Amino acid sequence: MTTDGLDFETGVFDKEYITLVDTREGIVRGGRDLFDRLPRAFEGINQIGVIGWGPQGSAQAQNLRDSLAGRLKVAVGLRVGSSSFDAARAAGFSEADGTLGEMFEVIAASDMVLLLISDAAQAALHEQVFAALRPDATLGLSHGFLLGHLDQQGSRFPEGIDVIAVCPKGMGASVRALYLQGTETNGAGINASFAVEQDSSGRAVERALGWSVGLGAPYTFQTTLRSEYLSDLTGERAILLGGVHGIVESLYRRFRDRGMTGTEAYRHSVDCVTGPISRTISKDGLIGLYRRLDVAGRHVFSQAYAAAYPVGLEITHEIYDEVSSGNEIRSVILAGQRLARFPMGRIDQADMWRAGDEARRTRDDDSLPLDAFTAGIFCGVMMGQIDTFVEKGHPYSEIANESVIEATDSLNPYMHARGVSYMVDNCSTTARLGSRKWAPRFDYLLTQTAYPAVDHQTAVLDATLIKAFEDHPIHEVLRVCGQMRPSVDIFVQ
Repeated sequence: MTTDGLDFETGVFDKEYITLVDTREGIVRGGRDLFDRLPRAFEGINQIGVIGWGPQGSAQAQNLRDSLAGRLKVAVGLRVGSSSFDAARAAGFSEADGTLGEMFEVIAASDMVLLLISDAAQAALHEQVFAALRPDATLGLSHGFLLGHLDQQGSRFPEGIDVIAVCPKGMGASVRALYLQGTETNGAGINASFAVEQDSSGRAVERALGWSVGLGAPYTFQTTLRSEYLSDLTGERAILLGGVHGIVESLYRRFRDRGMTGTEAYRHSVDCVTGPISRTISKDGLIGLYRRLDVAGRHVFSQAYAAAYPVGLEITHEIYDEVSSGNEIRSVILAGQRLARFPMGRIDQADMWRAGDEARRTRDDDSLPLDAFTAGIFCGVMMGQIDTFVEKGHPYSEIANESVIEATDSLNPYMHARGVSYMVDNCSTTARLGSRKWAPRFDYLLTQTAYPAVDHQTAVLDATLIKAFEDHPIHEVLRVCGQMRPSVDIFVQ
């Protein structure tokens, strides 16, 4: 048995190993009973500065403040004139006690700086941020985008500082909502990965783990900053957002063409994916979803899966190439320069999304259909992403979280409550751009190649492909990860 090439030591938290397929990965379990260890993890840190008040910034600032309970100062830094000052004040941060201020002043006053502004802003402001850091500061990131940008520029992080990452596997609203649920259920939260890019102090691992435990992560697994941004950017353009966007739009049209009303088509496409499919996968894995179907349902699933899997595999490989080459990072930065002139429109005006408004108003979750065809298409695309990450050498914890757990335990519940269009219109700029760019590719290939292959029986059902699905190691990985899953589901107001 081998490790995945990563390993870490901690004297503050309890490290354990989990076995995933033929690899052994180190993890740290979280829980509120560990909060009294946080001062030891943050030894040498007097103030944590959280820069930005977006979904991650607001959630992480409040979670860390609440977890530390005054044992360490948490301050929020915002740009001059930011409209978020009022929201931060409403959440309990204040200029009067030094927990709220201008971003560069907070950076200069903090021993540990969590840079949670947008990706485009990080690219534009990183030199000023680096200049404002204390010589021995710890710089924290929740995404590896900046590393990708620095690589393209031939630049590096400043020497003499720690550079770490803690990357929650869910949107900021989920990070906060499940943390609050943790007041009644110890360990409720969103899983996170951590990475150490530079360790000048010798305490980078402890600070990263303390950060993750303080956010409420049920368990924290190790990755690298580069591996994180490759899987994260690819995932949000594929099954986490862009892929599911393209899948449900193509399925909605397919069901409408077959005579369903708008509400019925929405039930069998969007509601089915974000409701019963996601809930089943969350608790029982992909194989549990398959086994829940009867014999006829498994046949329909298998036909759809065999047609969709090649689409998921092809497009995810294409996305991965675009991310690893730097093209996607450049496209985000270039788009940021255009947005003032060409702002992104909303996608929620089409007939499908108006049908969704009506469907959600009258929905009974207990009676939603588990459509076998929809399940096969969704799982086929999802498995295409999983196998791309396996081929590219990502650790199984990262593969499971970026391809399955983040979708079913964080993003899809929000889409179920408010619609896929809501997510596409309200997520980060980087994710919004990615979804708008790649959703049409999934939609096109499913509509033009996958569905005709099923309808006209131009492709013989590949039994070996279904056998490979049934025997895939991801099922055991999800079973092991599921044993560490919080007992509560995210509650979306």
